[in-house]
Amino acid sequence: MTNAFSHGIVHEAGADLQAALRAEPEVLALWEALTPLGRNEFICWVEDAKQAPTRARRIARTCEELQEGKKRPCCWAGCIHRTDKAPSRWQQAVLIDKQGKA
Repeated sequence: MTNAFSHGIVHEAGADLQAALRAEPEVLALWEALTPLGRNEFICWVEDAKQAPTRARRIARTCEELQEGKKRPCCWAGCIHRTDKAPSRWQQAVLIDKQGKA
């Protein structure tokens, strides 16, 4: 058995996310079946959490959403770190809003 783990196109999953996904073989299989872009969106969403409790909730929700058949995180504007495409208008609005709150 291999210990390989698939990451996203920009982001790599942290040890805590990897551990949660590996804890249940069904969830890990769903993760591995995602496209690299899909995995990237989930990883970016988890990494965007500012506090440990939020990160933990997002990791748990990632596992739940995978089991629900979702291919991307619910209610996420999308990864703004990709260099292969410009941010969408929605992403730009989120970025502007975050800058105003900083």
